[in-house]
Amino acid sequence: MVEVTPYRRPAEGTQPPYRHDAYVSTQKRSPSQPPIAIAQTLSEVTGPRFDRARVSGYDDLTRVDGGAAIGERIVVSGRVLDEDGQSIRNTLIELWQANAAGRYVHSRDTHDAPLDPHFAGEGRTLTDDAGRYRFLTIRPGAYPWRNHHNAWRPAHIHFSLFGNAYAQRLVTQMYFPGDPLQAFDPIFLSVPDEQARQGLVARFDWDTTTPEVALGFRFDIVLRGRDATYFEK
Repeated sequence: MVEVTPYRRPAEGTQPPYRHDAYVSTQKRSPSQPPIAIAQTLSEVTGPRFDRARVSGYDDLTRVDGGAAIGERIVVSGRVLDEDGQSIRNTLIELWQANAAGRYVHSRDTHDAPLDPHFAGEGRTLTDDAGRYRFLTIRPGAYPWRNHHNAWRPAHIHFSLFGNAYAQRLVTQMYFPGDPLQAFDPIFLSVPDEQARQGLVARFDWDTTTPEVALGFRFDIVLRGRDATYFEK
C-alpha cells in the first residue's frame, strides 16, 4: 500500500479570495458556495513526468524566423522549491507574455499596438537538478484592459508550473520592481498580504545580468505550503 503524504495548504490571507470585486471578471467566475475540502489521493500527489527532449530549445523567446525581437532583452531565472524549501527538479515551467509594445500573440488581443514577428511570446523549459530555470526574453510592455476607467496592467509575465504532483499545480504572474502601475492594479492588489504581494515582484539580479546582452531578474517560486507563491485566479 502506498502511503499518501498530504501537501500543506497555504496560510490564511496569503492567497487572494476567489471573488475580488475590483477585479471585475471574478464577480462572475467565482464560486457562489464555500469550497469543499477533499482529501488528497494518490492521483493528486504523484506525477506528471516530462520528457526533456520534447521541451528543449524553447527557453529563448527573442529570436523567431531568423530575426531578433524588438525591445529590452532580459534574463528571467530562479529556483522552483517545494513547501519544505527543497528543489523541485525536472519539472515543466512555462511562460507567456505580451511583447515590448504590450500586445500578445493571440487572436483575441485587439490592443492598438504592433505585433513583433520575431518574438515568440511563449516559452517552456524543465528545471535542472537544483530546481533552477532560465529564460531569455523581452521585457513586456504595459497594456490597457478595460476592467475600469483608465485601467492598465503593469508589466508582467505569466508562469505555469506542475511541480512533482498535480496538487502543486500553480499559475501565477511575475512583476517588475519599481513599476508604479502596481499600486492601481486590482489583480496585483487582490493578494491581501503585502509580503505575499512582494513575493510576486522579481528582483534585479546582477549575477545573471549578461554583459552587452541582457539585464537579469530573479524570480523564485514556492509550490504549496506557508510560503507558497500566489495563485492567479
